[in-house]
Formats: sequence, C-alpha cells, structure tokens
Amino acid sequence: MLVSWNTTNACNLTCRHCYRDAGARMEEELNTSEAANLIDEIARAGFKIMIFSGGEPLLRPDIYELVRYAARKGLRPVFGTNGTLITGSVAEKLKQAGVLAVGISLDSTEADQHDRFRGVPGAWQATVEGMEACRKAGLPFQIHTTVVEWNYEQVEALTDLAVRMGAVAHHVFFLVPTGRAVNMEEESLRAEQYERLLHRLMKKQREVPIEIKPTCAPQFMRIAAQMGLKLRFQKGCLAGTGYCIISPKGDVQPCAYLNMPVGNVRETPFSLIWRDNPVFKRLRTGEYGGGCGSCNYRNVCGGCRARAYYYHGDYMAEEPWCLYRKGKKTAGE
Repeated sequence: MLVSWNTTNACNLTCRHCYRDAGARMEEELNTSEAANLIDEIARAGFKIMIFSGGEPLLRPDIYELVRYAARKGLRPVFGTNGTLITGSVAEKLKQAGVLAVGISLDSTEADQHDRFRGVPGAWQATVEGMEACRKAGLPFQIHTTVVEWNYEQVEALTDLAVRMGAVAHHVFFLVPTGRAVNMEEESLRAEQYERLLHRLMKKQREVPIEIKPTCAPQFMRIAAQMGLKLRFQKGCLAGTGYCIISPKGDVQPCAYLNMPVGNVRETPFSLIWRDNPVFKRLRTGEYGGGCGSCNYRNVCGGCRARAYYYHGDYMAEEPWCLYRKGKKTAGE
C-alpha cells in the first residue's frame, strides 16, 4: 500500500495541468507536529510507501526532518518533484534523510514544449540537471510524464531518454480533468488514442530494461495480460483500496484526481479514516457500474474511478475512456 501527502501547496512552477492548482503556500497547511502525527497514523494504518509530493516538496522547510521521521517509523519515503530544485547537495541531503527514490516530471524531449507546459522558461534544463544530480548521488529516480494531445507521439522517445539518463522507470500519467486541468479537458486523449498508446507502451516495455507504468490508465493491466506480459502490479486502479492522498491542510481523498474529500486528519485520525470511511468501503467492494461491472478484467483493472466521477458524477460508474466492450475490437485485436 502507498499513500501520497501533498506536503505544501507552494510551487515554483505554474503547470497547466496541476490537480492541486499549486503556487502559493496555504496558511492552514499541517505544521511539523501535525505532520509527524500524520506519519504515525500512516504507519499505524499499515502503509509501506509514503510519497512526499506537493506543490513542490522541496519548498517545505522541514521536509528533511519529516523524511527522516518517516524512515524511522518504518515507512519507505519517496519523492514526487518537478526536479528543478535538485542540486548535487540537495540530492545528497535527500539520500541521507532516507529518500529511497525520486519521481521527476518531464513532459517532452523538447525544452521549449516542456517549459510552456510547466509555465517557466528554463524548467526543462533545470529538471534534466536535477536528474543528473540524482544519478551522481546514487539516488534512484524515475521520469513522470503527463500525456496529452501535443506530446502523444513523444512518449517512447521520452522512455528512451529515461534510459539514457539512468532512470529506473518511466511512469506515464493519463490526464484526468481536475484542478487546473479542467481547463484543458479538450486536450485529453479519447478511448481509441488511449487504447493505442497503452499498446505502444506495453510493446515498448519489451524493448527497454526499465519499468514502464501507465498511471490513471488501469486498462494497461488488461492489455499486458492480452499481450502475455508479466508485470509486478496486482491491479490498475488503487484508489481507496491500496492508495489515497492527503492534501497540505489534511484533507483525505481516494486519489489525487478524485476530488472528493472524505475526512480531515485534524478531526479524525488518518488510520480511522482509511479503515472506516464509507467511500473507501464502497470502493473496496468492486461493485462497478456499466461495462466495468460486467468486465472479465474488473479485478485486475478496476477502471479509473476519478474519470468515472468526472464524466458520470459517480465514482463507481463505468470508465468512460475504455474501448474494451463485448463485441468491440481493441487496438491489439
């Protein structure tokens, strides 16, 4: 099980698709003591991996202290960052604090395209230098790419770049319209493109020595099975079942893109929210609507619950971007 904590809303970039609409720090963000209590509760709930994300987590002054505390509690701390603030000394400090791996966002092989998407000139170069700093420090890192219409054809080239840079994985995020991304819903991929890209990624997985993982695209589990690929993952969508996210001010929701707070850790201990909340309990039933409910891959895929909520208003409804239906051919058939 893994949990993501948005440590701060502060960020040095202005990414067009940011689900948190990050930028300025929130006044009501959890303080150091509250964050330590949250870490205690995360460990108590049985989580193993804790993702420190943002905003930009390196803008939180007590971040190294909190990472060390999480490691002492038996959690495996990892980072989700834009990478622009990672210098050689920062990479060493992260490693010494106990960070086991870093996810760094990179959306294009072309610097100007990445910079426009991330909203700051020079972001691409700073990000690549951050990766190099991690490599030199012996801190494992992976590349995170958000795929939309304009970079749809670049994804495999980004995987190749990840290999050349020394990354251990390339995780490809499929846009869910939430936060600032609501304003770019028309740039989202649709079912046929979505299916074709997942087939391309699973084909690429056979060709490269690093892990490729689609995120918010749980159908990759079906496609991997259809292609005879053996992956380490057990299920596509983990929202509320093996994953959840906590906002800077302590709101808990099933995933980053399912914008439905189910409790706040200042009011209810996180371990109790995770165990008892009715939304989490419903997600764990696997009783999906529409095609997801009758699909023979529902137990390994689960459909994207956030996308179902955005398009249907029901997080248990049918995944709207899935091409796999009885009598319909998919890209690999």
